[in-house]
Amino acid sequence: MITRKRLTAGVCALLAAMAVALLPTPAGAGEPAAKATPKVELTLDVSGSMRARDIDGQSRMSAAKQAFNEVLDAVPQDVQLGIRTLGATYHGDDRQVGCKDTRQLYPVGPLDRTEAKTAVATLAPTGWTPIGPALLGAAEDLKGGDGARRIVLITDGEDTCAPLDPCQVARDIAAQGIGLTIDTLGLLPDDRTRKQLSCIAEATGGTYTSVQHTKELRDRVHQLVKRAADPVVTPVPAEGAQQCANAPKLTSGLYTDREKFGEHRWYRVDVRPGQELRASVSVAADRAVNNDYGVLLRASTVHGREIVRGSEAGYGRTDVISSGLRYPKAEVDAPDGGDKAPAETVCLQVGNSFSAPASVRTDPGLPVELAIDVVDGPRDGSDAASFGLGHGWWLLGSLALAGLAAGLLWGWLSRWRVTVWRTN
Repeated sequence: MITRKRLTAGVCALLAAMAVALLPTPAGAGEPAAKATPKVELTLDVSGSMRARDIDGQSRMSAAKQAFNEVLDAVPQDVQLGIRTLGATYHGDDRQVGCKDTRQLYPVGPLDRTEAKTAVATLAPTGWTPIGPALLGAAEDLKGGDGARRIVLITDGEDTCAPLDPCQVARDIAAQGIGLTIDTLGLLPDDRTRKQLSCIAEATGGTYTSVQHTKELRDRVHQLVKRAADPVVTPVPAEGAQQCANAPKLTSGLYTDREKFGEHRWYRVDVRPGQELRASVSVAADRAVNNDYGVLLRASTVHGREIVRGSEAGYGRTDVISSGLRYPKAEVDAPDGGDKAPAETVCLQVGNSFSAPASVRTDPGLPVELAIDVVDGPRDGSDAASFGLGHGWWLLGSLALAGLAAGLLWGWLSRWRVTVWRTN
């Protein structure tokens, strides 16, 4: 006769077997090898102007150290990170010597957090601002390997070592075709600094961010380091038009543009029957802006009929505001018995409602990043939103069925046990 102990053990074994059968199988040995190791070098301005006490009641240097310590605690495991300084050692007035004052504070490689923090703690604002030489040194530090390479430059002023133009240095680095991106952050920058740092970033497909507070610095540096660990496709420049008829035709990819405050720009994408258009746009507030703003991404036909739109509103200063949309085009039969039905041209309108205080320059426009993906649509006629859950549906359904089956089995076994007990 089956005892209660044996019955319980049997049910547990059955449920365990069902759970194991339904869980995804582990990765096999034949899967692709791990991705190449990304490298990042944080390049910090330690010139005399970093003594100014105007960031959250502390000096710019103290704010940078605080941000660095928090970023170092959160560096992804697979990122090799180094630190380079500029203007950190020479106290004198000799321009020729001061413009060579850049050195690697911590070598690019596996991160020892304690050692890196100790090195940062020794820094004190000192000398010149040789941005060009520092970029050349950082590019040399990052040589080798197939992974993403990124320089994150943090400075509170423009280069003081002309005629070596740091913007031209960035262009020369980009021309080498080594896939190195330079992102720049300006601490309370003036117009000249903002212009120079924007030029450096744009030359290599990087980003420029104006920083007013310690938290902004910490969050942005952390975001850029994390981006190196999970790199995206290098954006391609695309200049939007004032109307759809003259708009550039885009395919799947990542694109950059600049849009004036309150401007609307148009782009075109071809979508065939059975395909789905997925688009998203991000507009970066890279300078002080007025409160209450938004971004619009709108898809319409070439005749002006709106298909779908996405919009997002914001209040107060943020780094980026984004919106997105999806448009699945239904399958149709090809005319005249052809193999493929013609594609539909979808007009994408990107607009913003940013405005700026009178003291803030509005030229150049705000950085825009537009992601386009045209993929095969869902084959079962399901809604596009649910299709986005991907393979998660089968797992949820399987677990639900397993729970139902286990419940029915447990109920039947319980009734059978009661019947046996009464019989005995």
